[in-house]
Amino acid sequence: MTIRVLVVEDEQIAAEAHRTYVERMPGFEVVEVARSFQDAARLLSSESVDLVLLDMNLPDGHGLDLLRRLRATGGLHDVIAVTSARDAEVVRQAVAHGVVAYLLKPFTFAMFEVKLRQYATFRATLGRDESVDQDAVDAVFGAMRPAPGDVPLPKGLSAETLEDVRRVLTSAAAGLSAGEVAELVGSSRVTARRYLEHLAEMGLLSRGTRYGGSGRPHVEYRSVSQ
Repeated sequence: MTIRVLVVEDEQIAAEAHRTYVERMPGFEVVEVARSFQDAARLLSSESVDLVLLDMNLPDGHGLDLLRRLRATGGLHDVIAVTSARDAEVVRQAVAHGVVAYLLKPFTFAMFEVKLRQYATFRATLGRDESVDQDAVDAVFGAMRPAPGDVPLPKGLSAETLEDVRRVLTSAAAGLSAGEVAELVGSSRVTARRYLEHLAEMGLLSRGTRYGGSGRPHVEYRSVSQ
């Protein structure tokens, strides 16, 4: 079954790019592109839509408000946030209102493709049976979390070191800075940061800010499984 997608994006170049990306994906079709909060609300009430690709920063409203309206009216559309909004509270609110994935701009088609393939697996897993057991539930939620090998690595990164960095963060009792990760895996801080940023873009790590001491704050990375 074809997955019908509504793209909600106010910037013309980004909107057309997202439309093109969706049209390159087998099993997906773009219903329409909404360039504002009001356009999106109108289309969601009148069109058959399975998946919303939602920008959070719209000229006449916020994506979170659109999500709240959607849920308040009983809308069960799935939503993937496609946005530059990095505020932790926005992310928490998005998750609370049922966003199934969060894709930060800028991103490559490869990353976009992974998210949509994961979503297709997510829908297919839910749609197989009328009831599910624990293994099936785990498969549904696991479908939206990428494995490190799902996304082509940027030039200069190795799968072995990526796995070392991921393992260090997964086993850490608290968040780690790039410098701390570099010491643990035996690399430079700049190299460690490249791997950490790649994992963060995949949604496997979260970023935070660590304050303290006389120096400037550090970016701190934490496994999302913690």
